[in-house]
Amino acid sequence: MDKHMPVSSIMTTNVISVSPNQTMDKVQDIFRKHNIHHVPVTDNGKVVGIISHSDYLRLQNSFTLFNTESSERYNSAIMHSLLVKEVMIKQVAKLEPTDSVEVAAGFFRENLFHALPVVDKNGKLAGILTTYDLLNYAFS
Repeated sequence: MDKHMPVSSIMTTNVISVSPNQTMDKVQDIFRKHNIHHVPVTDNGKVVGIISHSDYLRLQNSFTLFNTESSERYNSAIMHSLLVKEVMIKQVAKLEPTDSVEVAAGFFRENLFHALPVVDKNGKLAGILTTYDLLNYAFS
């Protein structure tokens, strides 16, 4: 494994993102339909936040636990009215495509992150690097 390889070589480039003004039901739909655990939040292509599946589950756990029709409608109404910008993590560590795998691994180890958006020199989303991407690289 070449620890000096740029993250652009192993990052995921087909990234699903949301905007800050979308509602959380869009995020809910993404997590239900795709096998992903992090959704970058972009404004005009620039990364302004991130929502993890754990953030989403914490939010859901604050809802009513009763499995009744009225409870489901209530929970759905909350997800439809809550904006992404009200839930997202705003302070996001980012990588650049030229950063090395070693730098990325350091971020993951020191901060216990599981995903880092990769941005170009203008701050626009170019990809995402996950611990899964690193493991695939290390063991393939």
